[in-house]
Amino acid sequence: MSGGASRSGKSRWIGPLCAVVGVFGFSFKAILVKLAFKSYPVDAVTLLTFRMLYSAPLFCLMVWWASRAESAAPIARADWMRLLWLGFIGYYLASLLDFLGLQYITASLERLVLYLYPTFVVILSALLLRKRITRRTLVAVVLSYAGIALVFSHDLRIGGDMTATITGGALVLAGALLYALYLVQAGDILQRLGSLRFTAYAMLGSTLFVLAQFTLTRPWSALDVPSAIHWISVAMAVVSTALPTWLIAESVRRMGANAASLLGALGPVFTIGFGAMILGEPIHAIQLAGAALVLTGVLLVTVRSRVSEPANPV
Repeated sequence: MSGGASRSGKSRWIGPLCAVVGVFGFSFKAILVKLAFKSYPVDAVTLLTFRMLYSAPLFCLMVWWASRAESAAPIARADWMRLLWLGFIGYYLASLLDFLGLQYITASLERLVLYLYPTFVVILSALLLRKRITRRTLVAVVLSYAGIALVFSHDLRIGGDMTATITGGALVLAGALLYALYLVQAGDILQRLGSLRFTAYAMLGSTLFVLAQFTLTRPWSALDVPSAIHWISVAMAVVSTALPTWLIAESVRRMGANAASLLGALGPVFTIGFGAMILGEPIHAIQLAGAALVLTGVLLVTVRSRVSEPANPV
């Protein structure tokens, strides 16, 4: 009896551990992107190409693993078209805008702006799906955007380059909006295919668009970069893309979407902390206050959500 209880107690930690490690992986992506930009003059499109090339084999493995289940739903022709479309807006365009934005703003500000996507989901659901916005949701949206306004005003005062801050913030905000649109439109196909298989297929579809853009706009010589960029890209593909995608899906399976979403609030905290330790980004009290408002607002939106969202590798 005691042995079974012990094993049960240990297994209860697996879900939260998967969620925390997965959130850490996704939040560390911005740190790796900024490190790449600092170490070599690589552009956003080339860096995104490396990320997708190195992560594609891992997502193929995920597709194979998830498709082994007897309950795996078949994929119709219409599903393939939707997967391509959702991969285009959710992981190609959103990721591209995010990488471009990181050329202008700090990793901590990028993560806070990107973390607004749950509030965009609520607004888009109201506009496109006619879902009612509750008073609780309105309070959450106001808190979130007040927090971003606070952080932006601070960065504009001390950043030195107002145009860069506004440009970078706008690019990342557009990426968050596109990711929210992707979530709103994913709905039924996400539930039918499962979060892991759906995300893997959508990421593989986005890889096609990234490679197409690189082929059309860059010479192949652009891939000739120092080994440090390759290692950063491998880390981005494994630690900040493929592995956390699986870990978050596993945490949702074990804990449910609500509990996993609570731990997701650690993402901006991780990025702010590692941005200071690794990139030397300053931390000020007003930034922490703004981050607290954003996190409070987003948690108010997500804590009662019943939707099993895919992981956020943008």
